[in-house]
Amino acid sequence: MNASMVCGKRPRVIQTRVPPEESEDSCLSDSGDSEDDCPPKPGNESSSSESTDNSSDEDSGNHDALPGTSAAAARGKSAAATTSRKKQKVAWKTVKQENSAKDVPVWQGALPDFDAISLPIDYFRDFVDADLLDSIVEHSNLYCAQQNPTHALKLDPNELEQFIGTVVYMSVFHLPRSRMYWSSECRVSQVADIMSRSRWEEIKHFIHFCDNMAPNNGDKLFKVRSLIDSLLPKFQALPQDQMLSIDEQMVPFKGRSSLKQYIPKKPYKWGYKIFVLCDTKGLVHSFDIFSGKTDPAPGQPDIGESGNVVLKLARVIHGTVNHLLYFDEWFSSLDLFVALANKGIPALGTVRENCLQGCTFSTDTEMKKKGRGTFEEQEAVVDGVEVRAVKWFDNRGVVVASTFASAQPVSSVEKWDRRLKQNVSVECPSIISLYNKFVGGVDALDALIAQYRIHIRSKKYYHRLFFHFVDMVIVNSWLLYRRDCESLCVPRKLQKDLLAFRISIARALCMQGKDLSRKRGPPSLDVEREFEKKKHRGPAKAIPTQEVRSDAVGHWPVVERERQRCKHPKCKGQTVFKCSKCNVHLCLNKNHNCFREFHE
Repeated sequence: MNASMVCGKRPRVIQTRVPPEESEDSCLSDSGDSEDDCPPKPGNESSSSESTDNSSDEDSGNHDALPGTSAAAARGKSAAATTSRKKQKVAWKTVKQENSAKDVPVWQGALPDFDAISLPIDYFRDFVDADLLDSIVEHSNLYCAQQNPTHALKLDPNELEQFIGTVVYMSVFHLPRSRMYWSSECRVSQVADIMSRSRWEEIKHFIHFCDNMAPNNGDKLFKVRSLIDSLLPKFQALPQDQMLSIDEQMVPFKGRSSLKQYIPKKPYKWGYKIFVLCDTKGLVHSFDIFSGKTDPAPGQPDIGESGNVVLKLARVIHGTVNHLLYFDEWFSSLDLFVALANKGIPALGTVRENCLQGCTFSTDTEMKKKGRGTFEEQEAVVDGVEVRAVKWFDNRGVVVASTFASAQPVSSVEKWDRRLKQNVSVECPSIISLYNKFVGGVDALDALIAQYRIHIRSKKYYHRLFFHFVDMVIVNSWLLYRRDCESLCVPRKLQKDLLAFRISIARALCMQGKDLSRKRGPPSLDVEREFEKKKHRGPAKAIPTQEVRSDAVGHWPVVERERQRCKHPKCKGQTVFKCSKCNVHLCLNKNHNCFREFHE
């Protein structure tokens, strides 16, 4: 049983993400491997299914060579400085449980108050704004011109919004193939009435987010860089709650790509890996797409790839209001806890026992003899930062470390005993309860996205990432809407659920401010052609030209006393309605709308 099941939480709590060639229990339970040095953090080399360009391990961008010395010597001196703590022993001592409890820092910040609740589409457009739409339109039209100079895409922001709206509708109805939304057997009017199938496929084929002719400077994500640069600052500017967590997220993809990763512990094992910072409800505050080796952020120490990811995402966390950061053992190290504490960010996370230099706990065999709920606590001061480490045994041992939490106070939780076939009471340290309660923010985000994920088949990786970001924006918008509703004390039964919120956004994207009168083919030319045929059969009253009929100015229906023949070439009915501008009679009833067809 893992730590998440101990407190009745999600089973992913102590699931370890280790390389496929390394055992999951090697760092959690096997205390016989008493190495002082923490094993290398699994980066891209641990989970990538295809080779990536990570041949350079030099940190030339962070250390300048000293005068009179070679660059290699300067890098070696820097590497020795960063690994000095790993080679030295850290003095750990056992914590006596009497009066050993640490107070959890009190949050000094506050979420802003709101006067009114916005429409769902307004939340969405706060992220996907006009500038981003214009950029996508510009690059898509440019890409079409580059591919086929004789053909123009003629995409505009309104049509792009309609395309996104149809894609969101598809995530709700979820038919196996995209062409089925226009088929006679499975036609979905919310999609088929907005855009023709050929036009939808044309936009999907040419949608683009960059200029392919521009230099990419070796950026593997240059195809979606403009999309990232637009969305990331908006996520980072969102007001943050006290409890924050960092974890990895998988974007499902099984095509061929050097960015594709394989993580066997995930529901979607193949795909693109994104590191996400979010709160306990799943609201995204920052993200970083994994594209290879993660170098330290400017001005940050190099503490390994996994630690560099946390420091990079934590730059948006304010260190003066006591935000608490949670993460799992894939990221944890003493260097990371110290670096975050120096930034004013208390942290808590599971950790591999051999990453705690000099810290020794009892083996699982010894703790098993003492019974479930047994725990040990040790503390050390590392570079002036006090770190507490607790090993707790349920069905196996798990080690959790923190710079703000401790084992006390101990609570009791109900756990199922397989031997006795009944629930039993098990002691649970406070540090375990905190971790289980607040670490699952990214899991909550994944669950919300998975409910109505956009599944559009494509071999292009930037399509998959674009649709994933649309899902992420909709979930973020809904969570902000729920936050506003709670601040204004709106009853839960009056709040939109995620499905209703998603449909509202799709409807607004497809219809708000859009002209839906267009149909397949040029109807005005049909009117002209039929009128010429009518004149050959006999005398016919002249009709205005196409330019006058379709100018959409001053064409008002008026009611005449006498009925006359409808002047639409394909209609033989009689009507009392007449166009005030064209001065011709046209049918306008529930069965025939010649007035509209005549003026298209």
